[in-house]
Order: sequence, then structure tokens, then C-alpha cells
Amino acid sequence: MIINTFGIMGISFSGVLLGVVITAGVLTPLILFIRHNYNQAKESANDLGSITSEKLKSDVILNAIGDGVILVDDQKLIRLFNPAATTITGWNINDAIGLDYHNVIQLENDNGQPYSDQECPINKVFETGASSNDSKSVLVTHANKRIALNLSVSPLVNEDQEVVGAVGIFRDISKEKGDLERRAEFISTASHEMRTPVAAIEGYLALALNENVSRIDTKAREYLLKAHESTQLLGKLFQDLLTSAKAEDGRLSNHPVVIEMGAFMEQMAEALKFSASKKGLMVEFVVGADTNTIDASNPNAKVVHPLYLIHADPDRMREIVTNIFDNSVKYTESGKISIGVTGDEEVVQIRVADTGPGIPAEDVPHLFEKFYRVDNSATRTVGGTGLGLFICRKIIELYNGRLWVDSTVGKGSTFFINIPRLSTPEATKLQSVEATRSPLAPV
Repeated sequence: MIINTFGIMGISFSGVLLGVVITAGVLTPLILFIRHNYNQAKESANDLGSITSEKLKSDVILNAIGDGVILVDDQKLIRLFNPAATTITGWNINDAIGLDYHNVIQLENDNGQPYSDQECPINKVFETGASSNDSKSVLVTHANKRIALNLSVSPLVNEDQEVVGAVGIFRDISKEKGDLERRAEFISTASHEMRTPVAAIEGYLALALNENVSRIDTKAREYLLKAHESTQLLGKLFQDLLTSAKAEDGRLSNHPVVIEMGAFMEQMAEALKFSASKKGLMVEFVVGADTNTIDASNPNAKVVHPLYLIHADPDRMREIVTNIFDNSVKYTESGKISIGVTGDEEVVQIRVADTGPGIPAEDVPHLFEKFYRVDNSATRTVGGTGLGLFICRKIIELYNGRLWVDSTVGKGSTFFINIPRLSTPEATKLQSVEATRSPLAPV
């Protein structure tokens, strides 16, 4: 029986599995070597000596891999357990082989609650037939120690595409997770502590610039204005650092409610038009099809549109749209900025389009990374922390959404946000739950 699935290659002869696991963490030369051995095994299926040789090669590779590797059959019993798996779990190979995997791979969430079968990545593979990955689980070892785990599971299927087993690859990420937590804690503490003196400096500079409080000459006022602007930028950097640290370690406050995005975005377009008007930019609001356009400068213009319902925190959604809109205003010298809402049965799509300089293709893949800024003459003259779009992406991921950009140099950029759409019955049910929740109850 030939087994060939994504991430796993193997061939079985007389109950002997001549296969290995290929993961993103294995070096490319090793992957090529494994594939070569696999092809050789297929070509010499009737040569018992060759089979034994390939088995030895596979054993060497499995024993050398630093990640734990486990093979589970269709009865949920462990059939393969490499030395790294022993090191991580604390289970002896001979003790683990033949046991139900639940006894060996005991997973919990961050709150110490055991995983249900629906949450367990290994069981998901048997239920769905698709690969599964979990980087947030905690493994309870044989000695009752708890370690952070990254677990990836891929299915083994037969010729009829039936799942006959699963291979799991796991790694102890306790050190990496601890380092990230300490780094996030440092950034959070430092940002919080530094915001106080920066706010004080900004306040004193504002008093110095107030003609009713102090009198200064024109040259001094020019210097103080520049200092005030720099202090505001520094304060925003500290706030963005604090927000990004919370977003990375899951501490970002989030209070989702049912939002009708058509009305929500129309109100935002009306509120945001003032910052655009300072640069002479027009703002328009587009709902549904492109023909249903509302000029944001005319608040009396209305159209009837479908209900674009989502479940999200209004403050967070406002933060995302404002950030993207402000970026468009910063880099667009003339023309207009369009804010739109549309959707289908599955998603609600928000878009912010501008007529700015556009983003080079080589910069687009990195645009949502921390501290990344496009390096050109326009960005050098405009202040920014390089964290805004990273934070936006993290917030959108809270709602299982997606954020991306489509841009053409010289023509402008369009940012798209897709968020799962609620049906009217789903929204009504959630609103009933929200109505019965105490205002003081945690969300």
C-alpha cells in the first residue's frame, strides 16, 4: 500500500513502514535525501535487502530529528515513537508503543483545561482528513510537568482516500514562548512607564505655545512646535508598542458585539472627512455595488443596502479603519479616498482606496510586519512608527478575518478587510445574549 500525503511520504511492506516525515523545520537537503530514498524504495519493492536498507536509513533520520515524531493508527494506538518524543514527553518508547495516544499526548489550554476531542489536533485529522496545527497547546508530560508545545499533524490515507493513520510532529517551545513573554512584558512595562513623562513634556510644550499663558518670539515658537510634534510622535510610538505587545501575547482587550457595518462605516466616513479636507482630498463612501456611492461631504445622501452584520469590537474596528485611512491621507497629495462596504453570504468586505503614489511590489509582502516602512522619498518626510498595520492585522485575526492590500505604483492603493458575516438569525441570537449580560460582567 502506497501512502502519499502532504507532508508525509512512506511505503508499507509486510507491516514495515519505510517512511519519514517532512516538515518545514527540516533542512532542504534532508528533504531531498528523504525523497530520493522513497523513490528508491518504490523501484525496489520486491527486493527485501533494499527494503531493510531503506528501513535503516529511515530509522537513522527519525532518530536524528530533534522534533518528536509519533505515528497513530486508525485505532488511535501509537505505532511509532522516536527518541525526541521520549525526551519531550518523558514516556519510554516501549511503554508508549501500543497505547492510546490520549494517554501519552495529554494536551491542555493556557488555562489548564484539558483538550476535548474536538480541540485535539490529532483527532481533528481523523475527523476532517485535513492537516492540523496547534502552537498554543500545553503538554502534560509523564512526570506531570507542563510544557508549551507546537504540534503539527498530517493524515495518512490509502488508495481510497480514507484516513488510516496520522503522523504528528511536535516541539517543545517553552523557551521560545518564555522569551517572547519576557520581551513583551519588558516592552509593555517600558512603554507604560515612559508614556507618563512624555505626556508631561507634551503638556508643558502645549502651555508654552498657548498665547494666553506665555509670550514667545516667532523663532522660539517654531522650535517649540517641532518639539511638540516630535513628542506627540514619541507618545504614539509608546502607545503602539504597548498595543502591539498586548496583541502578540493575547492581552488585547476585546469586547465584541453585533455591528451593522453599513451604518458603522457611513458614520466613520463622515467623521474622517475632516482630516482629509485639510489636504484638499475628497472622501466618498461606497456601499454594496459601486453604483451605490454616497458623497461623505453630503450627510443627507442615503441609500438602502443589505445588512452587513459582523461580531467585533466597535472600538477595535474604528481603530483599524482610522489607521488605514490616516495612512492614505498622509501619502495622498491629491485626488480622493474611497471607503467602501460590500459582502457576500460568507464575508463582509471593507475597503479603503486612495489615489496616492502606490506601494512597490517588493514591499507589499512585508507591509504588515512590525516596524516595516516603505523606504522612499514620501515616507522619509512623513512620520510613523511602522506598527500601525501590524496592529491592524493582529486585531483582524481576532475575528478570523483577513487584511491585505492591492497596489499599483503611480495609481494608488486599496486595502481590503474581510470579516466573517453573520446571518440575521445568528445576529439576533448574539444580541439576545448581549442584552441579558450584566454591564459589569466580564466579556
